[in-house]
Amino acid sequence: MFNNTPASKLPLSQIKLPEGFKIAVYAENVKNARSMCLSPNGTLFVGTRDKGDVYAIQDTDGDFVADKMFTIATGLNMPNGVALRDGDLYIAEVSRIIKLENIEAKLANPPQPVVVYDQYPTEKHHGWKYIAFGPDGKLYVPVGAPCNICESDKDVYASITRLDIETKKVEVVQHGIRNTVGFTWHPENNELWFTDNGRDMMGDDVPPCELNHASKDGQHFGYPYCHAGDIPDPEFKGIRPCSDEFTDPVQKLGAHVAPLGVEFYTGKMFPGSYKNQILLAEHGSWNRSKKNGYRIMMVTLNSNGQATSYKPFAEGWLNQESQDVWGRPVDLEFLPDGSMLISDDYADVVYRVSYVEK
Repeated sequence: MFNNTPASKLPLSQIKLPEGFKIAVYAENVKNARSMCLSPNGTLFVGTRDKGDVYAIQDTDGDFVADKMFTIATGLNMPNGVALRDGDLYIAEVSRIIKLENIEAKLANPPQPVVVYDQYPTEKHHGWKYIAFGPDGKLYVPVGAPCNICESDKDVYASITRLDIETKKVEVVQHGIRNTVGFTWHPENNELWFTDNGRDMMGDDVPPCELNHASKDGQHFGYPYCHAGDIPDPEFKGIRPCSDEFTDPVQKLGAHVAPLGVEFYTGKMFPGSYKNQILLAEHGSWNRSKKNGYRIMMVTLNSNGQATSYKPFAEGWLNQESQDVWGRPVDLEFLPDGSMLISDDYADVVYRVSYVEK
């Protein structure tokens, strides 16, 4: 379902932000806007999930309002994830990774996709993917659980994999992850951090979704046996109990908030207290009796990488009293000036959040 409300009619005044921050529409009519990546030249690439398209968006006059948009791919299978490397745009479909070569020189007449790898599972349940190139130059590709809650004899499910785009070698690097649709690396030590969506059908408030930290390869984060570090799954209780073999989340998030995009703030526009702190998008619940999420949250870390707070940064897309929703944040990206872009697949826009010191 796509929203037909013009960007000019969106109630941006309802968004609550910390003092000094403001939000505006950066790009409108971006149908089903999902994951984003920004080129060094300033082109914003945006994937979709249900629409099957991929867009390229440009702000050619530098006024922080996009004035050009190209549809550079159509008819794809849940092309949620996008990542740029050496001028080529990599796109994640359900079972394959494709690329559009030298894409910025061909926006008006995009090339045919080149298949990079096509051996990922074909299940659409948690089959849409966020992708990103890691500090090691390899492409990180998650594979969600093909169910709400289940055990699988295939190691690739409920994991994060690492794809060498040259050799086509794939390895599972993290385990026990139900469905991550957002991850990033710490700007100082290059360690992996990611969000994970908790299982459904255990009630309104259980289990929490998670913010996780993988300090090394080969860790297991509990799914399907243990949720949020200390909640045994009722269907697998006793098979593998919650114990030290599983890595606990850094921060338990709200139940069913559906955390997606996550980034460390490394820009210079926001106040100094934001430096190397985490901002994450909560897409919002779909089966909770009272809606939860639909906001941007900030997780503050201490020098040891431990969470000391989990607080709203931007909220107001959900009216708590009426339970009406007019927007659903998906992903975060930062412009060179330090301002933050937020994609919204319900309002079909990309917002820009900026800060002006008073």
